[in-house]
Parts: sequence; C-alpha cells; structure tokens
Amino acid sequence: MTRCGLKPSVQRVAILEYLQSHNVHPTVDDVYEGLKRKIPTLSKTTVYNTLRLLAEHKAAQMLTMDERRVCYDGRVFAHVHFVCKHCGRIYDVMDREAPVIEGHEDIDGNDADEVQLFYKGICSECKKKEQKDKA
Repeated sequence: MTRCGLKPSVQRVAILEYLQSHNVHPTVDDVYEGLKRKIPTLSKTTVYNTLRLLAEHKAAQMLTMDERRVCYDGRVFAHVHFVCKHCGRIYDVMDREAPVIEGHEDIDGNDADEVQLFYKGICSECKKKEQKDKA
C-alpha cells in the first residue's frame, strides 16, 4: 500500500486484502458485507471512499460495467474480463492479450491513461443450464 503512496490503516489494509483474496470483482456492497463482521466500525462510505482511493492510486482497478454497476479488481495488471449477460458474473480471461498503456498514450490526439477491455455474452455455466432446460 505504501508503494502506491497511501498511508495504511486497518480499514484500507482489510479492503485491499479482501480484493486480492476474493477474485469475484466485488461491488462496494459486496466488500462491505464481506468485512462488516470482521470490522464492526466499518461504514459503507469508508468502503466506497477507500475503493475509489485504491483505484486512483493504481492499487486496484475500478471496472465500470454499466451506468448502475461498478466493480473492483485487486489484480492491477492488464487483463481482459468476460461479463455474463445472464448471471452477471465477471470472469478474468487470462489467455487473451490485453492492451497495455505505459503512463500516457496518444490515441488520435487524446491522452489515454487507462484501458478497460471486456467481452459480454453468456458464460459456460449459464449455457449449460440453458441446454439442460431445453432437454
């Protein structure tokens, strides 16, 4: 955490550890629900602010899936995601190359400093369920 220029606190460390140990791309609510028993004084506002701060300092990735859903990823290296339109799960896709930006990159005169690449479709689990329902 200090490598990213952030001062560690009990809440920050717990939230970052949660992200890194629960590779399910949680929302603010998911992180809060996962930690509130461990840290009874934790508020949802603290989780929200900490996740935003971690993303700003590149200690986590903020994934904007749509206008209503923002998820977080503790894996900060460039990788691709797959979003299931049926169940909503987000999967890491490690066998596809993700575009990487080192610092800032000129894209047609625009200054890009972040890339998010994800595929949307139906995951293998939902496909299996659909096929079972049809049979």
